[in-house]
Amino acid sequence: MRISTETHYASRLLLDLALHAERTPLSAGALADSTGIPLACVEDVMASLRAAGLVCSGGGAGFRLGSRPEDISLGLVLRVMDDGIRLNHCRSVEDRCPECRKCRTKDVWAGVIEAIERELEAITLADLMGTPQPLPDGVQGRGGAVR
Repeated sequence: MRISTETHYASRLLLDLALHAERTPLSAGALADSTGIPLACVEDVMASLRAAGLVCSGGGAGFRLGSRPEDISLGLVLRVMDDGIRLNHCRSVEDRCPECRKCRTKDVWAGVIEAIERELEAITLADLMGTPQPLPDGVQGRGGAVR
């Protein structure tokens, strides 16, 4: 499974808006500068987020969150940007698979997808705004140090 670049960018942009709520609305250019996401990508992603109501235009001057940070989950962002999780083609084309009725792995994959969806639904922008959590022993952080 791979989260799309658009979903990754959307989560970063939404988090940036949440972290800087006192300075909103933020322009697409300001968001590009603060996140390092190319301006054209910021504009495309923000258009999708605005269409879904996750962001609002701030009087023509930029963007602000359309909901409270605690009401925007990573699961919601994934559904808006990628239309959910697909680990295999079974879930999206079940009616076209001749093996579907007798497939012994279909329910396993469905359970994995449901578990991932539950986890992502439980993580909100408010959670991500909190203090960074320490990395577990042996996990390498962005600076390259192993803790």
